Amino acid sequence: MRVRLKGINSKTKVLSDGTKRTYWYAWKGGPRLEGKPGTAEFVASYNAAVSRKAEPARGTLLAVMNDYQASNDFRDLSESTRREYIRYIKVIELEFHDFPVEALTDRRTRGDFLAWRDRLGLKSRRGADYAWTVLARILSWALNRGAIPVNPCVAGGRLYRANRRANVWTAADEAAFLSSAPAHLKLPLIMALWTGQRQGDLLILRWAAYDGGRIRLRQSKTDAAIDIPVGAPLREALDATERKGTTILLNSKGQPWTSDGFRTSWRKACEAAHVTGLTFHDLRGTAVTRLAVAGCTQPEIATITGHSLRDVGSILDSSYLNRDPAMADSAIRKLEAGALSPDRAPDRR
Repeated sequence: MRVRLKGINSKTKVLSDGTKRTYWYAWKGGPRLEGKPGTAEFVASYNAAVSRKAEPARGTLLAVMNDYQASNDFRDLSESTRREYIRYIKVIELEFHDFPVEALTDRRTRGDFLAWRDRLGLKSRRGADYAWTVLARILSWALNRGAIPVNPCVAGGRLYRANRRANVWTAADEAAFLSSAPAHLKLPLIMALWTGQRQGDLLILRWAAYDGGRIRLRQSKTDAAIDIPVGAPLREALDATERKGTTILLNSKGQPWTSDGFRTSWRKACEAAHVTGLTFHDLRGTAVTRLAVAGCTQPEIATITGHSLRDVGSILDSSYLNRDPAMADSAIRKLEAGALSPDRAPDRR
């Protein structure tokens, strides 16, 4: 009978002769096991490791990371952010669990950390940057508490450069989606375009937040209180929706969405509508762009979407607006109006 051992972790390395060898560990960052999986020697090695398992040695990065995860700073993060952090902390532990804190002052340490990020970047540049950010934040937390002497991960730049200039939902994209998507996915599109809110906040939004004229919510990521006047298209869509539960958005079975379930259904609906290169998150930036094209000021936009003024400016300047043709048309019309105004006629004397 096969015995299932909990927490077993493996790591495959390429040897100098080009062959691969897999090493087994009792857990991530734990001691290496002897023998082959399934053998008595392997099981005995595992049991011995578990029996002497203790708190990580003080003065190592593993101890620092464990302390951080027990801190209020970590617990105060949103649930989704904590899940992402834990995911990348495991990646960091795999490489640096026994790294001595005293070695952080060595000038070569930053280079070692950057080399590690570069290796991660071969698989995913965005993932490598996220792992670096998590490590830098943990070390910053530890430095502020005197647990480490220096943070070698300050700054460091990024491997991934997002270019979402063209990632705006056009009117044609919107029409294509609405014409082919199932009914339970049309309302999320309209809500996102007319509120500029994140997917997570919209999926948990309750009917109690809508009074027929306004939507009031508190953003889970920033804890910002948002009060949004409901535009006519969104109001018509909401008023036409049967209230089957406490949350507004429901799946095809009339149940509240899970994040993964919504993401999967949304992707399939986009594929069916031939909407490519666009995500649900892009609707948030699209809302910012449409508000700007309509002539809204940056403070007005921030009041609706909950962005900071700085983020609104960044989105409009480099991420989504892309020098929108409608803005250019509006600018020329204003210039023409000013040029043709009698009291602005040029003095030719």
